[in-house]
Amino acid sequence: MKAIRLSFFQMLKFVSKDKMLLAALLAPLLAGSAIRFGVPFTEGILTRVTALPAILSPYYGLFDIFFSSITPAMFCFIAAMVVLEERDDHVDRYLFVTGLGRNGYFVSRIGLPALAAFVVTAALLPVFRLAALSMWSIILLSLTGSLQGIIIALLIVALSSNKLEGMAITKLSSLMMLGAVTPYFVPAPVCFWFSFLPSFWVGMAVYESNLVYMLPSVLIAGFLIWALRRSLDKKQ
Repeated sequence: MKAIRLSFFQMLKFVSKDKMLLAALLAPLLAGSAIRFGVPFTEGILTRVTALPAILSPYYGLFDIFFSSITPAMFCFIAAMVVLEERDDHVDRYLFVTGLGRNGYFVSRIGLPALAAFVVTAALLPVFRLAALSMWSIILLSLTGSLQGIIIALLIVALSSNKLEGMAITKLSSLMMLGAVTPYFVPAPVCFWFSFLPSFWVGMAVYESNLVYMLPSVLIAGFLIWALRRSLDKKQ
């Protein structure tokens, strides 16, 4: 555990010297402020102009889902960029044969950032939320968001050979969040074509106001993390 902690602090020291990665840490606050204040303001303008009772407010839960995924996505993106940098410099090979080991390396580089993202999301979501969320809803949204952050990080590391490719994969992997949109806009049973995405079940949970739907999201995310981790073991 000491080796994992020291490795994590070493990564934080590296991030503090990279202005781009450091700026990514501010994204959750900027996005949260835009959602919390910008969306209701826009809703007020649209309802006055169109004379409709509601335009964006029926989708406030969807905005909360997106916010719950922003912090994990940013934290795990940063972690993945560090992993790619260390791969290019062959630093990871040396760390694998130390007391840290391969598993400890990925825990310190991806697991702990995802855990930090869970804590930060659980703290910020009550501040920036638009819909009424229970304590369990906040915890589960933070958990599923963090699991999807891990998936994004593992996809970046598994499919990229350098940081430039990693940024491209990050944009593509963000499409995973489209699953949350389908329960709102795609009628059943067609929407279930997207049920292989963890985000689909998160969308269902919020749309149907039924937290039981979070369970398939956690199970699917766990399977994807396991499969991607095995793929990395074969690649490296």
